[in-house]
Amino acid sequence: MPDWNIHFGLYIDSGGDGLGEALHQVQIIDDKPTEGPVCNISRQIKPTEARYGASQIESLCLVWALEKLHYYRYGSVFEVITDCNAVKSLLNMKTPNRHMLRWQIAIQEYRGNMTIVPKSGNINKNADGLSQWALANTPDNRAYVPLEAEPQIPIEGINLTDIGTELF
Repeated sequence: MPDWNIHFGLYIDSGGDGLGEALHQVQIIDDKPTEGPVCNISRQIKPTEARYGASQIESLCLVWALEKLHYYRYGSVFEVITDCNAVKSLLNMKTPNRHMLRWQIAIQEYRGNMTIVPKSGNINKNADGLSQWALANTPDNRAYVPLEAEPQIPIEGINLTDIGTELF
């Protein structure tokens, strides 16, 4: 169980065809401070996201992690550890395109409690492993994101002639 008084470390990474996030927190084990996992999630990249550039995929990874781990993140102080410097620029982008603007708006509520720390990929191995071996984007994955809106099932058996012609 996490301690809400101690800050969290959110490791994010995208690689290959997946997104990976590892939420960690320093815990005291045998009188020594040790960073331990709180929650790990991953998912595959959707076909439309596969067309994004590397910095956009890493930014998507941050937005997705904040959305999925909202329970742990909201109101808590945390660091985002990433191997991509472009994620930090997402916060201060002057003229973002439409989807980057939506992402900027989505992370505004975390801005006061979040610090983005770019570090080398050697330090980010936990999230890297999750992104390389991402879980399939299927409904049995807790991090499932539907590819598109669910199809609407038409109601059969109702015709205009059944409604009637007299409206008033």
